[in-house]
Amino acid sequence: MERLKNWFQNWKEGLRNTYRLVVMNDNTFEEVGSYRLTQLNIYVLASSIFVILVCLVTMVIAFTSLKEYIPGYGDVNLKDQADRLERKVEAIEDELVARELYIERIQKVLTGGVDTTSYAKDDNDFDHMDTSSVGEPIPEDYAIRAEIERSDMQSIGDVALSVVSSDEGSLEGLHFYSPVKGAVISDEFQPKKDHYGIDLLGPKNTPIISTLGGIVILADYTYETGYVIGVQHSHNLLSFYKHNSKLLKKVGDRVSPGEALAVIGNTGELSDGPHLHFELWYKSKPVNPREYMIF
Repeated sequence: MERLKNWFQNWKEGLRNTYRLVVMNDNTFEEVGSYRLTQLNIYVLASSIFVILVCLVTMVIAFTSLKEYIPGYGDVNLKDQADRLERKVEAIEDELVARELYIERIQKVLTGGVDTTSYAKDDNDFDHMDTSSVGEPIPEDYAIRAEIERSDMQSIGDVALSVVSSDEGSLEGLHFYSPVKGAVISDEFQPKKDHYGIDLLGPKNTPIISTLGGIVILADYTYETGYVIGVQHSHNLLSFYKHNSKLLKKVGDRVSPGEALAVIGNTGELSDGPHLHFELWYKSKPVNPREYMIF
C-alpha cells in the first residue's frame, strides 16, 4: 500500500515537471524550434484530439449513408419501413376482398344460387338453351329467394361501395333518365309484396337505357329474372334492369346517362310478357323510381 502511495505521489509530481522539445536541422545542427512541455499538457492535448476524432466519426456515421454498413445500426429504420409496407399491402388486400365480396353478394341476390357461368349473346342463343335439367321451383323456394334478396340488398351498401365515387348528397338535384322511353307502367312499386321496382311495358326490340352514369357491376342470366344488368352509380345508388332479351354491356363497362344497356324482353320464369322490371336502390334500400323520374 505504501509503495502504491509513493508511486502515485511521484506520478503526480512528474506531471508538473517541465520538458523542452528542441527541433534541430540534422545536417547543420541548427536549432529550428524549441517547445516547452509538461506531461499534463501532453495528456490534455491527446485527450482533446481523441474527443474531436470521436465527435467527427459519430457525425459522419449519423448523418451519412455510412451507417448502413455498420452491422445492426440500420435494423430499426429498416423494420419501420417494412412495417409501413406491410400495412399498405394489408390495406390493398382488404380493399380487393371487399370488392370481390360486394360483387359476389350482388350476384347472389339476383341469381338465387343458380350457376350462370355463361349466357347467350342474342335471342337465338337463348331459344336453344337447354333448360331441361332445371326443376320447377316450389312456392317455398320463391319465398326463400325473396327473403334473401331483401336481406342482402339491405346490407349491400355496407360492402365496398368504392367501385365508383360515392358522393353523398340529396338525390333531388340528379337528372334521371327513364329506362324505357314512352313506357307504360304495368305494375307499381310494392315492397310489402316483395315487388321492389316497377314494371314497364314497351315494344319489341326497345332499347333499355341507363338512368344515370356509372359502372356495370352485373351482367348475367338468372332462372327467375332472365337477362339482368346492374349499374353502380354515385350517391350510393344502384339500378337493376331485368327480363331483357339481350345484354349490350358487360361487367366493368363504364356507361353514360341515357346509354343503351340491353334490349327489352320476356326472359325469366317470373316474366309473362315483354316488359322491363326496373329497380332503384338508395343506400341499400329500395326506393320508388316514380319519385325521381317521369315515365
